[in-house]
Formats: sequence, structure tokens, C-alpha cells
Amino acid sequence: MTEQEQLITSFYYAFQRGDYAFMQRCYSDNVVFTDEVFRELNAAEVRAMWEMLIKRGRDLHITFGMARADGNEVTIQWQATYTFSKTKRKVINRIHATFVLENGKIIKHRDHFSFYRWAQQAFGLSGLLLGWTGYFRNKVRRSARRSLASFLKSMSE
Repeated sequence: MTEQEQLITSFYYAFQRGDYAFMQRCYSDNVVFTDEVFRELNAAEVRAMWEMLIKRGRDLHITFGMARADGNEVTIQWQATYTFSKTKRKVINRIHATFVLENGKIIKHRDHFSFYRWAQQAFGLSGLLLGWTGYFRNKVRRSARRSLASFLKSMSE
């Protein structure tokens, strides 16, 4: 296993344990994170996002496959199973993650998953009917951003 693969594997083992502090230390100070809900998060935001998701994810269960490195880029498939807090619906989210590493730290992290599939699970009928629309996706993104901003504010108080 390469050093890059070991870092990402350790990141996901920490995620399984709920060790957000270890996950936070894996990121560089200029990291950028993006996924289908959280767009272009900076270092402080992505660190807070993992802490928030772990602290709020009462039944969060993480599984992952083998990390594969190609130079300074590492990819991995992972899955999050949890109850979506707003609707109390069970979600099984399959994610393809891509990392770019520099000096032993993550500088870019991109998670890709089907927003529509996620929305159907998380929101039921409304996700099925509206989850494919830009309006619905943007509404979810705004709500997630507000939640993250509130969490960040509570951390600084």
C-alpha cells in the first residue's frame, strides 16, 4: 500500500470510529471539498462538516473499499448508511471519492454520488418527484449551508 493509499484508508477508518479530529488533521490548510450537497467548502468548513455529520449521525455506519493511488491522486468507493435527521428516513448513499494529496495532506476532496437517488431515499415521494430538479437541489444545498454555518457559529461561541 502506498503512503497516499494509507492516508486515505486511515481517514476512513477514523470516519468509522467517529474520530473527526483525526479526519480534520488529514486536510491541508488550503483544502477544497465539494460534493452534491456541500459545494466548494474551505478548510474550516470541511473540518466542521465532518464534525457536524459525525456528532449528529446517531446511527451512521461507514464502509469502504480499497484505496487506489495514481501519483498524488487517490480514489476510493465508500458507503454511508444513516437516518436522515429531517425526515427520519433511512439512507444508503454510495459514494465515489477522489482525493488530491500534497506533502502528506489532502488538498482536494471530491465526493460524487447520485443526488437524485439520495433525494428519493432522504425525502421519499417529494425526492422522487422533485429530486431531479435544480430547484430542489439548490434548496437542499442552501439548507445544508445554513446548517453548517450555524454549527460553525456554535463552535466559536
